[in-house]
Amino acid sequence: MTAPTLPSSAQLKIELMFDGIRYSDSLGAAAEHAFPNFYPYRFRPGEPNPTGNDKVTIPYLMTLPDETLIRVKGTADAPWQVMGDALSGYRLRHDDGRELPVAFTPLPHWMREQTSDGLPMAQAGVSLHGDMAIINIAPGCEYFLNRGDNGDSLRCTFCAYGAPNERIKHYEQRIEQAELSPVAIQRMQETLRAALDEGGIRHLYLVGGSMKDWSLEGDRYLALAQAVQQVNGHRLPVSCGSGALPADRLERLQGEGLVDQVCFNLEVWSAPLFAKVCPGKARFVGYERWLQALDQAVALWGKGRVYSAMVAGIELEPEHEMGWDEAASLAIEGADKLCERGVLPVYSLYWPTGGRDHPDYFDRLHHYFERLNIDYAAIRRQRGLKISSDFMCHCCAYMQLECDIDRGVKEPIDD
Repeated sequence: MTAPTLPSSAQLKIELMFDGIRYSDSLGAAAEHAFPNFYPYRFRPGEPNPTGNDKVTIPYLMTLPDETLIRVKGTADAPWQVMGDALSGYRLRHDDGRELPVAFTPLPHWMREQTSDGLPMAQAGVSLHGDMAIINIAPGCEYFLNRGDNGDSLRCTFCAYGAPNERIKHYEQRIEQAELSPVAIQRMQETLRAALDEGGIRHLYLVGGSMKDWSLEGDRYLALAQAVQQVNGHRLPVSCGSGALPADRLERLQGEGLVDQVCFNLEVWSAPLFAKVCPGKARFVGYERWLQALDQAVALWGKGRVYSAMVAGIELEPEHEMGWDEAASLAIEGADKLCERGVLPVYSLYWPTGGRDHPDYFDRLHHYFERLNIDYAAIRRQRGLKISSDFMCHCCAYMQLECDIDRGVKEPIDD
């Protein structure tokens, strides 16, 4: 029997995710009107550099003709480059001669505006991943501020975003307090209203920094969901992307109709790996309690409405001492066990921090990610589960493959 493969659109997406795009004048020109990338393009020594700068802004997200969404990765030795311009249209060209049209996600008009008190709306706690609006007005994570027995921070090892510092001062977030700043709420609501009025958004996703006390974190998400629904009015589906929450907070979120689905990010499968990768989550919540919270959520929202984001490939970091096949087998085991519970994991590709130390890393990561997604697609079909388009779709899944695979498969993927 022929070995299972990814649908062609998903195969192209994974190729672009790993190969990246090298700099061209057209890529630089696209950045003038596109949603900007959080990571600038950094020129390598000796690389052709028409800009004269060490680093430049490039677009964040690109869309293929079939609406497949992909994060733009700038890579000096990539075989792909962007040609064309905004007037005639942009094209992706491979060194082997392949060529296809491509569009870059534009910077929306509302992101150029200000709130009534003069804050740029781009800083008001509403951001975009394609057609999904991410709402976050308390990004500071308390795990960054706590130390383990070895003196290291208890933050998740893959995360560099949530440090409470001057960068997030305008949210007026207070550590170890659940209350959201009234000023931050007002700014977010103004911005969300403008974003919804402009259109193009089909999902709302609530996130924030983790708190040591999961009851307080639950209170914060209740307040955030209430503030969002005051603007949204249940027009668009809302997902809660918190940490695991206690049963009484879950009952309120569901009973008051504040969110349509929940996503408690377990990140990795197995208690030992969880303790290493997510030491703060392990200490302040615990692996088994996290799974119990997912089970309680399934009892409230039902199968197919409860999710867990997973970091696909973190297992390949040297300290975990796993080959790609062993790591993939562990992740696939986790996918099956979670689906058995009625929980759908969603696998976001991990970009390694230690890639320079082991140059074959990306090759192993590619094998891992492809096998994981093929086998997980079969598990979803065998268990009769599908990611709800209310939660996520191919127009917002920029670092994930599940939605691309499901819409590209006419027959079940099977071994």
